[in-house]
Amino acid sequence: MKRSLFLILGLLAFGSGALRAQEGIPVYFDYLMDNYYLVYPSMAGIGEGGKVRLTARQQWFSVEEAPNLQTLNFHYRIPDSRSGVGAIVFNDANGYHSQTGLKLTYAHHLPFGSDYRVLNQLSFGLSAGFIQSSLDESEFRSIIGDPIITGGQNSVGYFNVDFGASYSYLEFYAHFSVLNLLGSGRDLYTAIEFDNLRRYLFSIGYVFDRGKWQFEPSILLQIAEFTEERSVDLNAKVYRQMEWGTAWAGLSYRRSFSGAQFLVDGSSGEQRLQLFTPLVGVNVGNFMVGYNYSYQSGEIRLDNGGFHQITLGYDFGQLSAKRYDCKCPAVNY
Repeated sequence: MKRSLFLILGLLAFGSGALRAQEGIPVYFDYLMDNYYLVYPSMAGIGEGGKVRLTARQQWFSVEEAPNLQTLNFHYRIPDSRSGVGAIVFNDANGYHSQTGLKLTYAHHLPFGSDYRVLNQLSFGLSAGFIQSSLDESEFRSIIGDPIITGGQNSVGYFNVDFGASYSYLEFYAHFSVLNLLGSGRDLYTAIEFDNLRRYLFSIGYVFDRGKWQFEPSILLQIAEFTEERSVDLNAKVYRQMEWGTAWAGLSYRRSFSGAQFLVDGSSGEQRLQLFTPLVGVNVGNFMVGYNYSYQSGEIRLDNGGFHQITLGYDFGQLSAKRYDCKCPAVNY
């Protein structure tokens, strides 16, 4: 019974990218916008120099108090060292529930081989974060009094950590992270608590170089430990080198492994999460701008509208002489 309940909730909440039981930054499609550090701590300072990324996401413009998310992150390779540092601030709101947080990251990068131009590197990263989670019950109304509704603003803060590891070899890369490693989270609701917020992410990808064109297929698998939810992202990006910079576009398809039973007009069925996300962007000099739009397919949807997200970025501190001899957009820029 518990598993079926979470699957039904997942179709609505996880359809936006992550089940709302997960505290911390929901896993949307930010990482495909040259923003892997947002979900993989080991990507902090992955290349020489640093990167700044600002994202804003809004879902279902026609729905009042629909989910929205804003993030700002920065990461940087400490000069002449194997260490990277980073920081993330975010605000995530969904109806009466909201959360704000700060994460600080340290990453260590281990190069293999004597030629610094050949990218062959194993990386580890750890993020420590503090999250303030809030539930506004001031507008809750009930004819019969409910003792679990306080009628006020409930707020609680807690600490958690994320761990990540990455391996990069020329155009190949693989990433792994455990989000909310400590498992336990906030004690915010009196009726039901999620005592395990741990989530696992795995990514693998390769960049095929064809002169002025590059093609990058990749896969991301995520698993929520408590609810046993699993989903996979199948991604494809293409890059075109221009005189003024780089133009790129791509498509992501997310599908859950588990479905939820539903009944419509006397007919029953099972629906699994399916999200289609086209994305476009350009890099001009040290600046980057990207946009993606997610559409959820299926019989059960809260709204016919999609999910809009924009990413702005700035890269700095990388010298041409220290770029690797590879087509690896997440490292070289």
